[in-house]
Order: sequence, then C-alpha cells, then structure tokens
Amino acid sequence: MAGGMLLMLVVLFALSVPVAIAITAASIGGIVLFDDVPLIVVAQKLITSIDSFPLLAVPFFILAGNLMEAGGISTRLVDFAKSVIGNIQGGLACSCVLTCMIFAAVSGSSVATTFAIGAIIIPAMAAHGYPKPFAAALQATSAELGVVVPPSIPLILYGVSANTSIGDLFIAGIGPGLLIAGALTVGVYAMCKLNGWGKSDGEGRLSFIKAFERAFLALLMPVVVIGGIYSGVFTPTEASVVAVFYAFLVGTVFYRSLSIANLPSVLRRSVISSSVIMFTIAAAGLFSFLLTRAGVPGMIGEWVATAIDSPWAFLLCVNIALFIVGMFIETSAAIVVLAPILAPVAMRFGVDPVHFGLIMVVNLAMGMITPPFGVNLFAACQVAGIGLERIIPRLLPFILIVVACLMVVTYVPAVTVGFVGLLK
Repeated sequence: MAGGMLLMLVVLFALSVPVAIAITAASIGGIVLFDDVPLIVVAQKLITSIDSFPLLAVPFFILAGNLMEAGGISTRLVDFAKSVIGNIQGGLACSCVLTCMIFAAVSGSSVATTFAIGAIIIPAMAAHGYPKPFAAALQATSAELGVVVPPSIPLILYGVSANTSIGDLFIAGIGPGLLIAGALTVGVYAMCKLNGWGKSDGEGRLSFIKAFERAFLALLMPVVVIGGIYSGVFTPTEASVVAVFYAFLVGTVFYRSLSIANLPSVLRRSVISSSVIMFTIAAAGLFSFLLTRAGVPGMIGEWVATAIDSPWAFLLCVNIALFIVGMFIETSAAIVVLAPILAPVAMRFGVDPVHFGLIMVVNLAMGMITPPFGVNLFAACQVAGIGLERIIPRLLPFILIVVACLMVVTYVPAVTVGFVGLLK
C-alpha cells in the first residue's frame, strides 16, 4: 500500500495538484486499491488530525500577522531598523533582515512577513539603486526567519506531530534565528560593498530616538507575547490570542491605522490562509496514519540503523533528504508527514527531539526560497513585480549562507538546546 500511495502522490505533485488535495487523493487511492481499511477512516482521521488544542495557535498567529500588516506596525518596524543600521553602506538592505526578524517574532509566518515587509522595503531599495531581483531575493530569504524565530507555526506543527514541548522549541529557535539573521546581515553588507550598492542609504532616515518612540508599542509586542510564554503566564496557544488582541488594540487605538472597515479583508485573508494550512495538516495526518499502519516508520528505522552507524552521518543524510523534500513539498505538510517518522529514529541515535525539530524546520524553510515551489519566491516576485526567472540567479549566495547556518545548527547543539537550558 505504501509504495502505491507514494507513487500516486508523486504523480499528483507532478501534475501540479494542490498539496492538500494530492495527499488526500493519494491516501484514499491507497485505501481503495491496496488495503481493506474502511473509507470512514478518511473522515475520522481528517478530523482527529486537527483536533488538537496547540493547533489553535496557527490561525490566531496568522490573524495577528495580518492585523500587524494592516495596522501599520510593519512600517514603523522598517523605520526603526533603518534608524539602527541604515547609516552604513548597504544599511537599507541590512534593515530588511533586522525588520524581518522582529516582525517574525510575532507573526510566525514567512509569507506574511514577505508581504508585510516586502511591500515597504523592496520599493525603497529600488529607489536607492538596488537591483529589484536582489531586493526580492533578499526579502524572500530574510522572511524565512518567520518560521525559525519564535513563535513559529512550523515549530508548533513539529511539537504536535513529534509530541515535543512547544515552549522548549520556541526557546531553542532563538539561537538559529539570531545566527541566520547575523550571517545574512554580514553577507548582505559584503555584497553591497563589493557591488557599490546602498551608498545613499542614510538619506531620509529617522533619528533612533524618534524611530524608537514611533515603534515602541510594535517592539513591545514580541516582548509581551514571547515573554509571557517563557515566564509561564500563558501557553503558546494562549499567546496567539494575546497577540491578536494586542495587534488589534495597537492598530486601532494607538496607531489608528486599522479601521473597522479593514477588518473584513483582514479576516478573509486569515481564514483562507488558515484553511489551507489546516486542510494540509488534516490530509498529512491521514497520510501519516496509513504509512504507520503499513509499517513504514519501522522499516525506515531498521534500514537506517543497519545502513548508518553514527549520528553525524544520519544527520547529514537527513539534511540532504529534507533539502530535496523541501523543494517540492510545502513545509507544513512535510513536517506533519515526516516528523512522526524521523523524530523517533533521531532519538535512537541520541539526538535531542528539540534539537532535531530545529534541524527539520531550518532545513525545510529553505524550500520556501528554492524553486520550483518556493512560496516566498512567488510572494516576493509578486510584491516586486518581476518574473521568477530574474530572482533565481540572485538567490545562490543567500542559499549558501543559510546552508552554512544549517550545518552549524545541525552539528553544534548548543545553538538550540543550549538556549533551553539557559532560559528554563
């Protein structure tokens, strides 16, 4: 059954069938053609796969991100980042990385970060003489921090799928987030120096004090949300609701950029995005159940145990496999399908499940900036108004930087679990 399901899934992906529909169709096909499981199991597993309290955080964090965008928070964060490092050559490009990291610390979504920050920073970079393809590639890559820096929707999905503490995963995500942001900033600065871009980036920026005052409430948002989680005031799921109320309050009462008339469009975008993710999770849950019933996790575990004899080699093979998977399968679906299979195998090799979760998320996040199905690429191209073929040549340096960071995350556990021990 498992082989037939996987074959059908590959064929459906090749035909460009939407991910959630492809996974569901392959699962139903596997039941009908290769197994004696009653079809009622389809409905049961689709429902039970999303019948989870921690998963409530997904739609709420998506709504919080959309409220931040509509409420003018992203604009103030860009101005603040420019005031911090905008006075150096390439400062505007470096500001893109810093702003995405701050915005990601609440939105939890890379696509939301791409649209919210890219709509401001890409036109600004183009006006300062940066090539649009470079600006779009930088924005798409920087937005990847949205799934690494806590709170992160993929980390929530991994925690649910692998039965791992979401709070610990959030803490562990701080190190990789800072590492990737720092490496991208250094790389971008070097590129600007080499190509002579961004010499006039200091023009028109606000003073640090003024920008900080304007962005104070926006900067306070990650402190309230993440600080509440780490201090035990509320759970990650409850934090997502706090984020929604905070974003709504700041946008309507203090910044007055969010009106009641804007809410229907904000809610509509949030419902559509949440529905797509939840449908994908439900379908992946059904698919995982059938793979488990067919004994696939056990077979993979036995094969790995006999073919690979060290944690170092296992993690290298996992990284290569996940990089390929991430190019073709949406991050959320890949996590929900693969985490229950790979996490137990990783534990056999003595790999901490929290550490392994960050390895999976950082690796699969690269799929968002690699063709042919990189969602961040499509979003950045849409914002920049350019074709995908123009952005691809500019991506290689950024991908190499993220790959180097992934190797550090993989083989230096202190970058992830070290923060857990430090902050707990």
